[in-house]
Amino acid sequence: MLLAVVLLYVGAVLAVNGLWLVGQARAAAAAAPRMATASASTEAVTEAGSSTAVAVRRAEASPLFIQNREIAVLNVFTGFIGVVGALTLLVVGTLDDDLALVRGSGFILLFAFTYLWVAANQFLNAGGRAFGWYCLFVAITAIPAGIYTLQAADGNTAVIWLGIDWFAWALLWAMFWALLVLPVPPVFAILAGVLATIEGIGTSWALAIAVLEGKLSFLPA
Repeated sequence: MLLAVVLLYVGAVLAVNGLWLVGQARAAAAAAPRMATASASTEAVTEAGSSTAVAVRRAEASPLFIQNREIAVLNVFTGFIGVVGALTLLVVGTLDDDLALVRGSGFILLFAFTYLWVAANQFLNAGGRAFGWYCLFVAITAIPAGIYTLQAADGNTAVIWLGIDWFAWALLWAMFWALLVLPVPPVFAILAGVLATIEGIGTSWALAIAVLEGKLSFLPA
């Protein structure tokens, strides 16, 4: 049940982060200089600047536009829940010599640290390149995590769902790495945001609801 509670918040806030990313990408695209298509005359430059300002205001008025510090509050809260859940599993797993619980603690911390680092970058207005490289290593880690989870599923639907989720999360973390480290086109940020929203709902949130409602269980029947 503890894992389901963590997944509930991870999924919900991941979906909101996806909306934030889409809104920020649209605002950044609207703020991009449009002078290249304008002539060198003062009137044309003024007109282009006015058009850009209107486009930016329109993008920021969109329901998808969320301010950095606002989404950072959600990320700090979710990261805190992840840390508490991970430490609980770590302590119990260590006392009971249960490797599965200790392993689960480490996997949860991957998410918790992601949310906390994103929040820190949002408050500090940091570039995020170091976080991008962290995302690459998490993406690589998620692949064997998914393989092991599926191998240990033994027909359990919830565990199979979780195993498939790891591959979806690997793709998302890899996209974050590309977005923060590589020179990708602006539309890539919108695609990453859309994927984050879809995965937040389809991987973590929906699975957590199914477990918390008693429809599925991570424990063997």
